[in-house]
Amino acid sequence: MFRLVFVLGVGYVLGAKAGRHRYEQISATYRTLTENPATKAVIDAGRRKVADRVSPDPAMVRLTAIDAETSVLQPEQPDVQTPGQQNPKMR
Repeated sequence: MFRLVFVLGVGYVLGAKAGRHRYEQISATYRTLTENPATKAVIDAGRRKVADRVSPDPAMVRLTAIDAETSVLQPEQPDVQTPGQQNPKMR
């Protein structure tokens, strides 16, 4: 607990010494980066990858398009093979 209070105090003192101008520079740079469409795409792709890895839900596979607005989805089936059966992908 003491360590946390100490780190927060040091951060406050160093931030106060840097001044408001430096804070404005850092926040403007952050806003410029995060509002860039390319950066947003990279961040969204990273979030999707993380969400796919930690999601307990199975991945969904698109089966059929009913019309322009509706599709049928089904959970992806894992490759299950019986002992002695070769995986057809490995042939």
